[in-house]
Parts: sequence; structure tokens; C-alpha cells
Amino acid sequence: MNKQIVNNFADAINVHDIEKIYSLMADGHTFIDARGNKVEGKDKMKGGWAAYFQWFPDYHIEITDLFETGNTVAAFGFAGGTFKGLKTDSNENYWRLPAAWKATLKDGKIEVWQVFADTKVPFDTISKNS
Repeated sequence: MNKQIVNNFADAINVHDIEKIYSLMADGHTFIDARGNKVEGKDKMKGGWAAYFQWFPDYHIEITDLFETGNTVAAFGFAGGTFKGLKTDSNENYWRLPAAWKATLKDGKIEVWQVFADTKVPFDTISKNS
């Protein structure tokens, strides 16, 4: 069941369905980015996802492996996107990198979503295009 919820969350992310993402977050949802920054509250994260999808309108995650223990699911795979959809012949604004996610679930909702990835490439892409 928990693995399916994580897959549903990933599917909602991949189609940028903010309402579906919102519905899968617990009321006390916490998002932790790859640098350890926390955003607490599903309402704040609803806005956070909307902003991120503006930065990377084709953002997607690919989950290749899922492991579950108790109320925690670990997902492994890749994340990618193109900064503001600015495609070039060399695809210099597109990135795809290995990533992992840790989800803690409570009552069928995602209470904590933590990202593990090297964010240097996406942030370098933002910097050179801003």
C-alpha cells in the first residue's frame, strides 16, 4: 500500500498535478530538499511545487527501485528537467541525474518527502540563465 502511494505521488509529480500532489500530502507534511532545507505544511508545499514546475516545466522523476520498511519507503532512480523549457541544440539547459527519495507515511498520506540528489547541475543551470 505505501509503495503504491509513493508511486501515485511520483505520477502526480510527473504530470504536474498540483491538486493530486496536495491530496497525497498529510496535513503536517514536511518537505526536505537535498541541502537539508525544510518546508513545513502542505499549503506551503503546494506553492512550492507550483514554483518548481515553473522553473522546470518538464520536471520528472523516474523511480527504478522501491524499498519499504514499516511506514518508510525509499525510492531510487533519476530526476530531470529543462530550466524554463529553454531547449537548445546542445540541451545545455536540460539535466538528468541520479536521485533518491525517502517518504514517511501516516494514515495513507505522505508526511515527509525527502530528496537526495546532487543539486549542483540544476542550480548551475538556473544561475547561467537568470
